[in-house]
Amino acid sequence: MNEAKARAPRNRTITLSDAEKHAALQQTLNLNQPCDVHHILDRIICQDLFAVVPFLPDQFVDLMIIDPPYNLNKTFHDRSFRQMDDSDYVQWVERWLSLLIHVLKPNASVYVCGDWQSSPLLYSILKRHFHVRNRITWEREKGRGAKKNWKNAAEDIWFCTLNDHYTFHVDQVMLKRRVIAPYREDGQPKDWIESEDGNYRLTHPSNLWTDLTVPFWSMPENTDHPTQKPEKLIAKLILASSNPGDVVFDPFLGSGTSAVVAKKLERHFVGVEIDSEYCGLAQKRLTIAEDDPSIQGYHNGVFWERNTLAQQKAAVEKKKPGRPRKTPLMQSLFAAENADE
Repeated sequence: MNEAKARAPRNRTITLSDAEKHAALQQTLNLNQPCDVHHILDRIICQDLFAVVPFLPDQFVDLMIIDPPYNLNKTFHDRSFRQMDDSDYVQWVERWLSLLIHVLKPNASVYVCGDWQSSPLLYSILKRHFHVRNRITWEREKGRGAKKNWKNAAEDIWFCTLNDHYTFHVDQVMLKRRVIAPYREDGQPKDWIESEDGNYRLTHPSNLWTDLTVPFWSMPENTDHPTQKPEKLIAKLILASSNPGDVVFDPFLGSGTSAVVAKKLERHFVGVEIDSEYCGLAQKRLTIAEDDPSIQGYHNGVFWERNTLAQQKAAVEKKKPGRPRKTPLMQSLFAAENADE
């Protein structure tokens, strides 16, 4: 029985009733024999990863996004992950990662998330299996500060490939930044755009991301999952390292962000998650995405920096002649007006 929490009236956190969970779980899979890719495509597998891996087909994945439990004490619904010695954590990661290599296509890319403690351990493993291309560090401005240490406000994402031939669309992940001191040459904007919405520059993406907001109560994508990643973050990985119609695989799906964003961006997905509550939330989010494919902070083919909701709303309104109609994207933007994007 799911016991409902008391929430503020404007709290937009996605929740799951017992009836919704039951209906959602009817749509998930449980594997007990080898299968072909068509059996699992665009489905959530509600099962332990180690039980699933032997039944997954070979070389069906174009992009694998892995957000495993970090080496911390953390409770995930009714399961707990306990911190290990570094050597034990390395062995645990190596155990499941080595089993997943066979699902990757030869030109596949892999992203693996970690915090400052687990990140060096992950690198030591990843470099044995892949070409490690880069380490992305992103700012997660959430939580309280520490009294005797620096506030932990950053995480890493390791970018890896199987070989030197891989997909990467730098033009799909440009960041739209406001120009504070615009420079002109012969009276014309130099390397920036002058428009009715303001002065902007489209910048190439770097490996330092400061334009993200960790999901919280007023964001429509928020769930009670304790380590949920922003849809905007996952969208960057998917747009850069896959093509429409490709298969995105997430072996630690959690509340479904990778699957949801893949669906919104017209990719196929396969996700594995052991916890039935999170599987239910993921399935519900996929249903919501059918009516609202918007991704907060991503509009008109570019990523917007934080605190630009007013400008994004203005851009959406100007797309429609006459009185603007509230599209799903507009509704999302207006509802998130008080959220720190």
